[in-house]
Amino acid sequence: MTTSGTILVIGATGTTGGRTAAQLTAAGHRVRAASRRATPVPGAQPVRFDWYDPGTFGGALDGTDRVYLVPPLGDPDPAAVMLTFLRQARAAGVRRAVLLGSSAIPADGPGVGAVHRALPELFDQWAVLRPSWFMQNFTGTHMHARSIREHGVILTAAGSGRVGFVDADDIAAVAVHALTDDRAPGTDLVLTGPQALGYDDIAAIVTEVTGRPVTHQPLTYERMRDRLAGQLPLEFAEMLAGMDRAIAEGAEDRTTDTVQRLTGRPPHSFREVAERELTRGG
Repeated sequence: MTTSGTILVIGATGTTGGRTAAQLTAAGHRVRAASRRATPVPGAQPVRFDWYDPGTFGGALDGTDRVYLVPPLGDPDPAAVMLTFLRQARAAGVRRAVLLGSSAIPADGPGVGAVHRALPELFDQWAVLRPSWFMQNFTGTHMHARSIREHGVILTAAGSGRVGFVDADDIAAVAVHALTDDRAPGTDLVLTGPQALGYDDIAAIVTEVTGRPVTHQPLTYERMRDRLAGQLPLEFAEMLAGMDRAIAEGAEDRTTDTVQRLTGRPPHSFREVAERELTRGG
């Protein structure tokens, strides 16, 4: 691995950004931890960064040569702000960019797909991580996790569809390799856990691990869209509900060997993650 230069981690207090920053600093890499409030991150240099404030771009980029990109949350058209930043990053000397995308959105897709398409034109060294749904959706602050804690239920429009849920720690491990290996992947990488699970399976495992009954309640696309629209912009709510519908139709029923191939170890199972993250303090 290369150890020279400084890596800018955008979203360094988030689910994958925080883990990526932690793994990079633990391996001895210099990290600039970017967040809207320049929140301190152990072992890293905090820096203020806001996708919607171009005035923060220059300071974040100063002295960096690689960047981990987490798109602005909930923005249906992230390219509008991200491409401006990426052009400035290239002009500032950034030579490698690793983008957090989605398994559900290919390069010809909407939203972050437009950033995916632009990346190889802007940087010689690049990668797009396309993880499946996060296992941490059921253990952290996501609406599924809150619904589990508060009501013992998971609400989706995914029916009996299966998903290769992936641990955010595994996503971060792949991000570290993509950012620091001598050669960047130069492609998109679909990341999954070791097996595809339905939401009924997830509910059963959470029940077994925590001892608290959890069930999966299927909703129609329309009910899921309306539920999400109470918390998110309508266009984004429609997109997320549509992704659930695609799951029901089998779009995410797959697993890949990407985590094993890039990190040299198998991806964590959902049971491992649930035992690690749902049994802390009971």
